[in-house]
Amino acid sequence: MPPQRDRPPPPATERPHRGVTATVSAVLRHDRGALAAATARVVGLSALAGLLLTALVFALSWPLFTRMRNRRAWYHHLEDSYLHDHTALARIALGTLPLYLLLLGIGSAAPQAVCSRAAAAAPRPLREDRARLRALLAVYTLRGLIVWPLPLLAAYLATSLTGQQLDTPEPLERGSLPYQLVAASPAADLFVAVLLRLAFAVAPAAAATGLGPRAALRRSWSLTRTRAGATRVLALALPLAALCAAVLRPATQLALPLRPLVRSLLEQATGNFFAAYYGGILAPVIVGILAAAATTLPLTCTAFAALHDRLTGRAAHRRREEIERHREQSTYVRPTGPH
Repeated sequence: MPPQRDRPPPPATERPHRGVTATVSAVLRHDRGALAAATARVVGLSALAGLLLTALVFALSWPLFTRMRNRRAWYHHLEDSYLHDHTALARIALGTLPLYLLLLGIGSAAPQAVCSRAAAAAPRPLREDRARLRALLAVYTLRGLIVWPLPLLAAYLATSLTGQQLDTPEPLERGSLPYQLVAASPAADLFVAVLLRLAFAVAPAAAATGLGPRAALRRSWSLTRTRAGATRVLALALPLAALCAAVLRPATQLALPLRPLVRSLLEQATGNFFAAYYGGILAPVIVGILAAAATTLPLTCTAFAALHDRLTGRAAHRRREEIERHREQSTYVRPTGPH
């Protein structure tokens, strides 16, 4: 029988990792005041920045609104109905969507830093928090540049090639194979973007621990590409997405009375029915997004911070086992039999 070596016990300072649910519950219960203050501050500033950005988008779209108003007046003069084409507005919306995604990343960086610090239960100096915040902003920006350009470009091209009215010439023949492929390309690219987004889900939490932007993305990729990591990320992301949708839908429905109010105010202020019409459509959506962010942002950031700690601990434990196994194999001496 070969000699058996006892595996050394873990260090006395090493604490067992709690589960993700237990960690999130403890953090939300113990640090609810700090998380609520950070979330309220971020949501308020994001609402102000979002309104300014929306006003900028409407200013860029104003020539289109003016043309719609003039064509509507002309069709009314001819006693004919006017069905406006929203393709150009869709292109502007797709072109400005990266700005909203950047705003979403900036708004998520500060709560992620607070939630990661609370989940780690390790206070840090203010100067170090500022460095972490810069790293988080860089991670959100870099992750957005990796994940979202492909589906946005596909949606823009699909809108340009297939998004025309029925009574206008089309670049692609409706019903043909190229038409169907181009029309389906945004959905396929969005599926790829969602997979990449899940693969980089714990990158902000990794950056909050002190890693640089590229190192945080690499760590997230290495942690989530395994079967256990992918399962845990998916098991966490699906309930959080369902919770966000469950908050967004009723909040938007409750804010629907704002639609005629905003439409009436904008039409009186601008004299443009179409600008007021789209402003009224966006008002309940903006309120729903802000309500969903205020409700789910602390929970989401804390959950992914706890998941990152959990996956990192499992990876470290797996590396220790591999080192011990390699050490046992290297120190094993085959016994010599009698001659």
